[in-house]
Amino acid sequence: MKKCVFAGTFDPFTVGHEDTVKKSLRLFDEVIVALAENKQKKCMFPPEVREEMIRATFAGDARVRVLRWEGVIVDLLRREGTHIYVRGIRNTVDFEYENADFYASRDLDEDLVTLYLPAEQRHLHISSTLVKNCIAFQKPYREYVPEAVYEIIQREGKKHV
Repeated sequence: MKKCVFAGTFDPFTVGHEDTVKKSLRLFDEVIVALAENKQKKCMFPPEVREEMIRATFAGDARVRVLRWEGVIVDLLRREGTHIYVRGIRNTVDFEYENADFYASRDLDEDLVTLYLPAEQRHLHISSTLVKNCIAFQKPYREYVPEAVYEIIQREGKKHV
């Protein structure tokens, strides 16, 4: 079985993230969506809510597995028995960041393969930061997140803003 890992903080999970997972499913039998728990980042939503967002987006698709991860990505790849790490990129800034991360990770595991999947043009401006700003300033954001995520954010209300 071919599988890959797609990791991020997903605060919140956007239609761009969803698209990256869907593209990965065209190439792999299983996509592991690793919810990174980075204590250095201040997230709007707690990990259990972010995990629920991802699970709800792919409810019923057994090919998508969601797990929480804290640590170095190459350790997760080894644990999961894959060497393929998927990254979604929107622009050259994303590419530069991801490429630097690739070479640092490659020093830890020479078998690492990072697969860069470009964002769809209609998603180039969408980021979790954009969504958080829209939420904080009470601006529309429904088109930037999967419907299941929108419903969760609406349910959560102001307690995370």
